[in-house]
Amino acid sequence: MATEISLKSLLVPSKTVEVEYPGFPEFKIDIGYMSRETLISLRKKSTKNSFKGKTVQDDFNEELFLELYVDAAIRGWKGLRFSYVNLLVPVDVSKFDPLDELAYSKENALMLMKNSSQFDNFISEQVNDLANFTTSS
Repeated sequence: MATEISLKSLLVPSKTVEVEYPGFPEFKIDIGYMSRETLISLRKKSTKNSFKGKTVQDDFNEELFLELYVDAAIRGWKGLRFSYVNLLVPVDVSKFDPLDELAYSKENALMLMKNSSQFDNFISEQVNDLANFTTSS
């Protein structure tokens, strides 16, 4: 007879894995697993209730949600060369060596998510791909 084990006791609250951005050799991003519970929590933190007459209205703050999402989803990166940044978003990087790197910061990650739909889509796909978090140790 098998020992009864609670699935809840096996769940990990967070997990970070490294993924390589396609087409950009050496650009690796540390992404964090987000459970359904975490996403719901981010949505709740981004929603305020207000009254319009006698009716309660939910006001969703997209800016706040994106900040919280980026903070949870992107834990760091390395290898983001200026030549790559120029392909992701229109920027003036003429003052920099194309091989130099843009360092990770929460602000840089947020700016990239806000201004590059290609990067935004990639991060969302990776965060939602459970295989990223179950196949690596």
